[in-house]
Amino acid sequence: MKELITSLISDAVARARLSGDLASDQAPFTVERPGDSSHGDMATNAALVMAKAERKAPRAVAEIIARYIEPRADVEEVKVAGPGFINFRMAASYWHSEIRRALAAGPSFWCSDLGRGRRVQVEFLSANPTGPLTVGHGRNAVLGDTLARLYEATGHQVTREYYFNNGGRQMRLLGESVRARYLEELGRAVAFPEEGYQGEYIREIALGLVQRHEAALAEEPSLEPFRAAAEERIFGEIRATCEHLRVGFDVYTNELDLIRAGKVDKVLAALEGRGLVARYDGATWLRGEPLGLPKDLVLLRSGPDREPTYRTTDIAYYIDKLSRGFDLVVGVFGADHIAEHQGVVAALRALGHDTACLRTVIYQFVTLMRGGEKVKMSTRKATYVTLEELLDEVGPDVARFFFLFRKSDTHLDFDLDLAKTQAPENPVFYVQYAHARLESVLREAAKAGLAVPADLAAVDLALLSAEELAIARRVLGFPEVVGEALDALEPHRIPFALLELAGEFHRYYNKPANRIIGSDRELSRVRLVWARLVKGCIARGLELIGVNAPERM
Repeated sequence: MKELITSLISDAVARARLSGDLASDQAPFTVERPGDSSHGDMATNAALVMAKAERKAPRAVAEIIARYIEPRADVEEVKVAGPGFINFRMAASYWHSEIRRALAAGPSFWCSDLGRGRRVQVEFLSANPTGPLTVGHGRNAVLGDTLARLYEATGHQVTREYYFNNGGRQMRLLGESVRARYLEELGRAVAFPEEGYQGEYIREIALGLVQRHEAALAEEPSLEPFRAAAEERIFGEIRATCEHLRVGFDVYTNELDLIRAGKVDKVLAALEGRGLVARYDGATWLRGEPLGLPKDLVLLRSGPDREPTYRTTDIAYYIDKLSRGFDLVVGVFGADHIAEHQGVVAALRALGHDTACLRTVIYQFVTLMRGGEKVKMSTRKATYVTLEELLDEVGPDVARFFFLFRKSDTHLDFDLDLAKTQAPENPVFYVQYAHARLESVLREAAKAGLAVPADLAAVDLALLSAEELAIARRVLGFPEVVGEALDALEPHRIPFALLELAGEFHRYYNKPANRIIGSDRELSRVRLVWARLVKGCIARGLELIGVNAPERM
């Protein structure tokens, strides 16, 4: 529909120019659904963006354009409104044709092919292997995975990538923590690291080392066996939790490989060659002033080891993935990483790399609520609910839906009581119940010997009521919702659209007069066509966000 209206406007402007009623070239304009459906099905701001060049009031330009719009049987009304918008209302016959087209196309109807084979990398989750995944990591994982699903559904070639830091101070602390617990298990007195990781999982890793090596590592001077054992164990648990959440990755990249390959040294040398490095206070710094940053940023920490900071290895990582030829590189980061990422991008530009393909999703943090109270969390002390525990409690369907059910840049209160409620107040239950109801209708139709004809042209869709047609219009607009969600990197628009659709369906279904299977068999067949359309949209929408569409509830 958007393409049709855009074509009608462009053709009208061209004819108006040929006739001399408009003088300027067509300016870029938008075609969107009005916020109020009473204004029509689509609206354009074409007249408003052309008014200045035309030296006319926007409404006057709109009236000129409207006069030149070619009449069509599938457009019921073209109307100038407000300061100069042009509103379009499509004829019922247009919607009937679209219903038939949607059912004939099947699942492919609900998403466009706007990707056209473009290559996209989505890097997300990327949690360091220092402990189990937290609830906040869950939001990152679901945001990234849903974006990847949307890209795939629109024809993109997608690489899901997980990058993690397995070197540096935090991993050293992890290794020290495991060694301390290992020595404790051997009955040796040892001071536990002041900022060490205290979770029970550290003791379990240490016990595994005792069982495997007994006391052979007691005098080991290197932290590597302890760090490596922790990384292997924790990363195995991370992978298992991701699988539980229906999240997978194509590529895993890590910090140590970049360091060992000399890529971090190359970054430091390149920055040095451009005069962007300073040394003071025992550390090596990226100079902020030449890059437009508010302050200098540490590249190598002070101390005998001269360890690179995360940003230094991140610069090397971004250079690596920019070299792989992706058309688009998307990263999902917590709000605490904004400044860090800005420093990385500034360094990339200073080194001559094109960053136009980089897009970022920033998400705010998650607060677990139970009984109206916050569930307290502390990562290092491990007094927190892990993502795996959350999944065990509420299930992946609810977790995924809830993680998406707020715009990513807003704080999310995850209400555990609501999440476990099997009632309409629970949004995922409400949407899934709509799908289950529609499946039930189709099963009952089969029992009654009612079937939708293979030739949909034989079904008189003019029998659909105004309410049914309004719901069908919402359903048929779903591909645009998908495209807009992807363009804005706002996957929350999908569950929002599904919840609105489910609400309209439930209100329709609960009215006694709206029996889909009734005594009038022809009307029943028409309504079955409509029911198949609505069910198909809900099923595809749930699939896009990684949530099951149950047949029974």
